[in-house]
Amino acid sequence: MLRISMKAGDYFTVGSDTVVQFDRLTGERVHLTINAPREVPILRGEVLERNGGQRPACVLERSPRYVRQLPWDHAKKQALLEIRETLARMGDSPETRCLQEKLDCIFPQRQNGSEPGKH
Repeated sequence: MLRISMKAGDYFTVGSDTVVQFDRLTGERVHLTINAPREVPILRGEVLERNGGQRPACVLERSPRYVRQLPWDHAKKQALLEIRETLARMGDSPETRCLQEKLDCIFPQRQNGSEPGKH
């Protein structure tokens, strides 16, 4: 199976008569433009399956909701550590407690004190 990463405007060909172009991404929807000969049937998967067709074995299962992950690197880990240290030095006020709670909501600390991300 071939997997292609594309940007808006990129395209690929299938054989010599079919062109598939990535038009745009809107939220979680991808808009494709397909130029193929009229005799080439093009069916959305849901239409194929609704009409009794079999789901191709090569189609990957996806979770119903795609969650974009924050890329984690050493610089982000260091920045988060510095924010936590600064909050600790600011003392125990309602404002700092609120900021700490918000930070812990976004980046929960693990049991061993490590931050989220790749280790």
